[in-house]
Amino acid sequence: MCTVIVLRRKGHDWPVLIAANRDEMSDRPWRPPGRHWPDRPEVVGGLDALSGGSWLGINEDGVVAAVLNRHGTLGPAPGKRSRGELVLEALDHADAAAAAGALADLNPAAYRPFNLVIADDRDAFFLYHRDERGRGPVVVAPLPEGLSMVTAFDRDDPADPRIRGALPRFRRAAVPEPQRGEWRAWQDVLGDREPADPADVRSALCFLTESGFGTSSAALIALPSRRLAGGRKAVWLFAAGPPDRAAWMPVELD
Repeated sequence: MCTVIVLRRKGHDWPVLIAANRDEMSDRPWRPPGRHWPDRPEVVGGLDALSGGSWLGINEDGVVAAVLNRHGTLGPAPGKRSRGELVLEALDHADAAAAAGALADLNPAAYRPFNLVIADDRDAFFLYHRDERGRGPVVVAPLPEGLSMVTAFDRDDPADPRIRGALPRFRRAAVPEPQRGEWRAWQDVLGDREPADPADVRSALCFLTESGFGTSSAALIALPSRRLAGGRKAVWLFAAGPPDRAAWMPVELD
């Protein structure tokens, strides 16, 4: 189970702020965000070294995409394509609306169930495919203004104890100020190891189970408004490990 937080603020100089924790088996190989795909030189993303895809990336047009497994669908399945391909396919497009429209036409039977977040400075979307048997369409829902939280469940779904516990904390937390490099409040929430459900360590935002499944990295992304003069660039901070322990470092986007 991974976590993606999106804050949308129409008309703001930084209209989209994103926070994300990646949860994965500790022995699954990966590489930090970079330009890992020679056929997609405009894409910067984390590399899943096993499948060749990504869990989170951004392109030079300022489109961000993040994929999450649906509840109970961790790992690959015979005959199914890697869900990490979806991030790369979304980032082939110059804006979020075009990417969402293209991925809505996917054959859902080709993939295990997924949640997908796609955003740029003007639009943001939550795409989901729920049925393990591939029935039903890929649903596209606009993300509203304000704060949204996506895990392995539906957006802001209180059925997930992680959402019940962490979403109010993000709403109370001080909003980051990317131009000043101030992200501390969100970093603290991402690194919180207190489970919302004491019976399930995975209900914490940052965790590690006895089987080796846990929070492997974290990201903070800010998208600037394209209306601003001066060519302000997106900001991406990355923690190459559990965010309560790993150092936050800037990702090179030039």
